[in-house]
Amino acid sequence: MRISLDTDVCIGAGQCALLSPDVFTQDDDGFGTVVPGHPDEPEGPLVREAARACPVGAITLAEP
Repeated sequence: MRISLDTDVCIGAGQCALLSPDVFTQDDDGFGTVVPGHPDEPEGPLVREAARACPVGAITLAEP
């Protein structure tokens, strides 16, 4: 699964890091980022939930 997080759209709500901390984290300014080398599975369902929970739709998921 390809995961993208649009940092220009992110407002730093933190839902992604809360729901899927192995894949998402927050930078020093509190905005979401994708963890380099993140595991694709078994976190798939949590990643999908994090994308749905993002209040501004900053997370995009694409199947390979």
